[in-house]
Amino acid sequence: MASPISKVDAIGIPASDAERSREFYVDTLGLRPDEHSRHEFWVDQTCFEIWEPARELGVEYEPQKTSIALLHVDDVEAAREELEAKGVRFTGETLDTGVCLMAPFVDPDGNELTLHKRYAPYGARSGA
Repeated sequence: MASPISKVDAIGIPASDAERSREFYVDTLGLRPDEHSRHEFWVDQTCFEIWEPARELGVEYEPQKTSIALLHVDDVEAAREELEAKGVRFTGETLDTGVCLMAPFVDPDGNELTLHKRYAPYGARSGA
């Protein structure tokens, strides 16, 4: 049976300060801002949407600590160096899994993101 899910429309990213997050995602990471919504940004066809849990739902803000998005780059080390020069804080060394490179970092609110580059074909490692 085919899945009724055909794509990812948006990834919600909680923030304690939406304007500070906007600066990070647009100015630091270089994501394309949405022309219709101040707190939405685009990577290809996927929207990142910043929202404030305290303001919108009345719940305390908590950062997402499970790498909410693997962000594709052509060269992980070059992208990492560029972002570190802009003050982005990486939370560990670049990891080589045998099929991909990953470099974890955090946004201003502590939400985890990861630079990602797959270099081996799918199926190159059992369970991949």
